[in-house]
Amino acid sequence: MSMTLAIIGGTGLSRMDGLSITRREMVKTPFGAPSCPLSFGTLGEVPVVYLARHGSSQRIPPHRINYCANLWALKSVGVTHILATSAVGGITEECTPGTIVIPDQLIDYTQGRESSFSDASAENWQHVDFSWPYDEALRQSLITGAASVSSTNCVETGCYAAMQGPRFETAAEIRRLAGEGNTIVGMTGMPEAVLARELEIAYASCAVVVNRAAGLAGAKLDLESMKASTTAGMLKVSEVLTAAVATLK
Repeated sequence: MSMTLAIIGGTGLSRMDGLSITRREMVKTPFGAPSCPLSFGTLGEVPVVYLARHGSSQRIPPHRINYCANLWALKSVGVTHILATSAVGGITEECTPGTIVIPDQLIDYTQGRESSFSDASAENWQHVDFSWPYDEALRQSLITGAASVSSTNCVETGCYAAMQGPRFETAAEIRRLAGEGNTIVGMTGMPEAVLARELEIAYASCAVVVNRAAGLAGAKLDLESMKASTTAGMLKVSEVLTAAVATLK
């Protein structure tokens, strides 16, 4: 596979174990500054570009991320494929805390985010096919990677509900999301996925469930428990990514 690979790290993955960094570069874009400098290095024997979605210090909330700048910056340095990570809430019974989910669908519930590089001044705007938002070859690499990591429970398909944040959902909203076919719920899956599609970058997501979604555990969300679950979950995600990237050499 001829490719230049990027990893977008989500909550809890501002740095990645096993990633050897050789240089960092702050890339200018027509859409402003990306979340942080791009880190260039290798994961195993594979060259990668790493970007922390929420910034190096994890301070940018999901609704304030400059998704356009992030994706444009990656495209400008030659990135052709992206593996993105995220921490999510589990909606269906199989998506318990600690489970790795490789979604194959998503529904966008966000509001007011720049979701296209086209605007009123664009001369050559075009529709993009978004029927299947995730690249299947990259999805399979993540599934293979998860299968090779011991004690990893992986759900190989699912629908990601992209919510506005930064607040968590109400119990009623989760019931609605469940009724509309969603498997997991997060806050950063869109517009990241569609912007990658517009730039013709293959994109797939590796999500780790860090809590049962609002109302499903019979009590209010325990933020401290979620932090601990995110830390543990992202260690597993790092292992899955490392194994998945090795299959892409």
